[in-house]
Amino acid sequence: MLDLYVSGQSFLHRCPAGVKLLVLIAVGTVLFLFNSITPIAVATIFAITLYPMATLSLARAWAQVRPAIWILAILFLVQGLLVSWHIAVFIVLRFAALLLLAGLVTLTTRSSDMIDAITRGLHWLRPIGVNPGKVGLAISLALRFIPVLASVTRDVREAQQARGLERSLVATVIPVAVRMLKMADDISDAIDARGYRP
Repeated sequence: MLDLYVSGQSFLHRCPAGVKLLVLIAVGTVLFLFNSITPIAVATIFAITLYPMATLSLARAWAQVRPAIWILAILFLVQGLLVSWHIAVFIVLRFAALLLLAGLVTLTTRSSDMIDAITRGLHWLRPIGVNPGKVGLAISLALRFIPVLASVTRDVREAQQARGLERSLVATVIPVAVRMLKMADDISDAIDARGYRP
């Protein structure tokens, strides 16, 4: 299981996964209700200060934003040139706050606890035909497939590089897609063979 959880004894680590998810949803909604840069900047600073409170380094906080830094940079430039630089700062800070808070939840919550919380939280949808067990299984498999997809892509790229096809996107995408579909089919057969009915 892909698990970014960092063990600790802080109040955020001890807080139930369901509560953290509900607070994240609520805060994320509230952030989009503000039209002023001041509360967004305060929320961003508060999100950063939560990391040391959760016994996590600021490097961990930066690691949550770093993968999206190019997207944020492009967003900043586009908004700055087309609308205003004030709005550009406002939008980038809002997305940075969301990324920091979502990363904090991920780092202080085990994947299994998060999936259990989501499964329990979806029980009220049973009357309209939603099976919480199947949703939990789907999330578990999706999380499991992320590192597998990365590994398969790396293997295929190495094989195509040996053939001199490292620049061909099609030569990489098609074998990866075929292998992932085959793996998904095998997992589906394994679930059916065990008679698993969530």
